[in-house]
Amino acid sequence: MTAPEATGGVAEQRAVGERRLHPVTPLRRAWAPIAVIVGWAVHDPDQAQRQLARLTTTTLLLGLAVIVPAAALYGLLTWWFTHFSVTDTELRIRTGLLFRRTAHIRLERVQAIDVTQPLLARIAGVAKLRLDVVGAEKKDELAFLGEREARALRAELLARAAGFAPEAAHEVGEAPARELLRVPPRVLALSLVLTGATWGSLIAALVVPPVLWLATHSLWTVIATAAPLLGTAGASSVGRFVAEYDWTVGESPDGLRIDRGLLDRSHETVPPGRVQTVRIVQPLLWRRRGWVRVELDVAGSSNSVLVPVAPREVAEAVIGRVLPGVVVPIAPREVAETANGPVLPVVVPGLSSFARPPARGARWCVPVWWRGYGVAVTGAVFAARRGLLRRQVALVPHAKVQSVRVTQGPWERVWGLADVHVDTGADKTVTARLRGAGEAEELLRGQAERSRTGRRGAVRDRWMVGG
Repeated sequence: MTAPEATGGVAEQRAVGERRLHPVTPLRRAWAPIAVIVGWAVHDPDQAQRQLARLTTTTLLLGLAVIVPAAALYGLLTWWFTHFSVTDTELRIRTGLLFRRTAHIRLERVQAIDVTQPLLARIAGVAKLRLDVVGAEKKDELAFLGEREARALRAELLARAAGFAPEAAHEVGEAPARELLRVPPRVLALSLVLTGATWGSLIAALVVPPVLWLATHSLWTVIATAAPLLGTAGASSVGRFVAEYDWTVGESPDGLRIDRGLLDRSHETVPPGRVQTVRIVQPLLWRRRGWVRVELDVAGSSNSVLVPVAPREVAEAVIGRVLPGVVVPIAPREVAETANGPVLPVVVPGLSSFARPPARGARWCVPVWWRGYGVAVTGAVFAARRGLLRRQVALVPHAKVQSVRVTQGPWERVWGLADVHVDTGADKTVTARLRGAGEAEELLRGQAERSRTGRRGAVRDRWMVGG
């Protein structure tokens, strides 16, 4: 590199204002070499125990005297060689001690920016900034920044993505939010108690290990089996309670904001207009209380839960903020019957009803459980219903449908039935099962047309609209 080129490169770096992460970051990165050793010990505990038995106390202390300073030096150097900067059009992240890597994140491709705080980060007053980017398999992140700096940087990036001038983006600040929903801890705890998965995993963790002990009398077999079972039971109960504690949904110009967590606090955003599918889930034991759970599929994002538990009318009001103008179809039992069976789903501007599969053939293809299936089409969404014990309704906006297809197995062909599959931009599929063959073809042609006109009339979503 010549002198003028080097000078120009420095001038460019100064122009974009490169910054370093918070000084506490080396403590986090220093754990990497130690984590490798711990991972090896967990992977091969017998070999690790034999090697440890060969070490004297002096050798062990000398090893720690070398490993700990080396890990600290590694953390310090990786922090020193990590910089980030914000330009008019992108966020740049430069990392690498031996091998340099520069990530250029185009702001218009950013789908969500979340602020998360693990427990130790909350104690230290720092936060992690995580970015969902179109086309990226995993999130880019800046860890760690000061808590106030992380929120200010998030607001600045969203402002620049929305088209604000660089000098104005610093002054915009975080868009105000209006609270829509807050889940009380008591309701969350009771909902987990009334969930079948919680009891199923707990019973398995209590029953399987004693049975294995009686059958094998091998302690290691019991431990190897009991550990994952106990982990699953904890994740489905205590883990979910800790993760979903104080769940709050607020509405702001940059999307719906979700704040949650007992130990690790997370500040997430559901990007406006990028929701591909909304699912309303209702376990059997929740029905008497009228509770439901709302899950999401968001293209390019890991956001998967919108509402962990809430009364159905409250949850549907929140869904109306994610999918404006959408009304959830009513239950199949309210569908009018004709002499030839249930009426076919029809497209109406507002409310529609689920239509069950034709009883004559469906009861032979899927005995008993066929009653849980249904399909409805409104002017805004394609809706499919499934499940008798754990009911689930999936809503797909017409503009988000990427493809639609009909499949027919040999047994379904005998009874004149077919399945209609709707594929979304989040690489997910919603299926309306056991439809009449003629009805399935009609749904195929109609949905293709509705998707085409829906995409044509869709307005391009931008951050902070009206903000």
